Amino acid sequence: MTGAQKYVWEGSIPLQIHLHESEVTTLPPPPPALIMAPRVGYLPLLISLVKPHFSSALPPGVDTIWFEYKGLPLKWYVPTGVLFDLLCMEPERPWNLTVHFRGYPSNILLPCEGEDSVKWSFINSLKEAAYIINGNCKNVMNMSQPDQVELWRSVLKCNLESYQRVSSKLKLGNFEDYYMGSFNSSPEKSQQSAGETDMPAEVKIGRIPVRLYLWTVREDFDDFEDAPQIDSWDKVSYINRPVEIHKEEGKYLSLHDAVKILLPEFFPGSTFSNEEYASSSKRNFEGEENSCEPVLLSCKAENAEIKLVRIQGIEPKLQIPFSWVVQNLMNPEHFLHMCVCLRIPQVSCSSSTI
Repeated sequence: MTGAQKYVWEGSIPLQIHLHESEVTTLPPPPPALIMAPRVGYLPLLISLVKPHFSSALPPGVDTIWFEYKGLPLKWYVPTGVLFDLLCMEPERPWNLTVHFRGYPSNILLPCEGEDSVKWSFINSLKEAAYIINGNCKNVMNMSQPDQVELWRSVLKCNLESYQRVSSKLKLGNFEDYYMGSFNSSPEKSQQSAGETDMPAEVKIGRIPVRLYLWTVREDFDDFEDAPQIDSWDKVSYINRPVEIHKEEGKYLSLHDAVKILLPEFFPGSTFSNEEYASSSKRNFEGEENSCEPVLLSCKAENAEIKLVRIQGIEPKLQIPFSWVVQNLMNPEHFLHMCVCLRIPQVSCSSSTI
């Protein structure tokens, strides 16, 4: 357990949740609910706290709970922290959300039956991550029932120690050794013989499951307050692409390199081979839906500029070793969620859902 991992799991977002005015049946209207939402959690998991707060003010009928931000329905299978990082360019505290108990927008959101839906979406993502890392998801499929219960409870309770105890059995990789070797490397060390260097002589390869949330802007901005607001999911591309890390003496893959590898459509002149390092994740598990609707892009862009890379609420320096980011900022389902904003003066894009 690292200090950064501990901060990630303990991280939370202050929410101020309002009941939509069309569903208020009492005067005066109920006050907003104030809740600390775990970053690694999901909005439907807050229903047990939100519903009792507003129950006396609701109209009669069947509850179909969903949340919105500034009129945009929030996708329930995206971690709460990722939604906040993506939609609040200038962080808003508390984050003002609106909750609905009626009128579920099924044309925008997948059906959600509460905690069970979130749990199975999480497990499906874990299977997908395991397949990317190991080439199969047998360890996830063969988890014992007690381990499944403990794993899910650890996510609900944000208990990192309990989570690591169970997840270690899944053998989904550890990049701490890689990070330490590459971070401590220097040009002088790279000239040493294999017997003198601090880094292992062998080349290690790791496949990193990444979910990238990309939006582009035409106009430049210096202050996040002036950045265009995301008011439609059509403006965001979901991209599932693994990144391969090759461990070599004296070299490391930076976060900046990883972004270029993940987005070859925008950075065709990347130093690294896109075919070698990145490919689109197209795998669907039989009978299961992709939880994040991965998208393939077809773009022609020039002079793309990275305006923002935000992961777990922070904006790391782009030269930080990517393996450190993976080791410390990955979500519990073993995906690294990256929110990226690019400024592209001229762009022609088309996208298709896999």
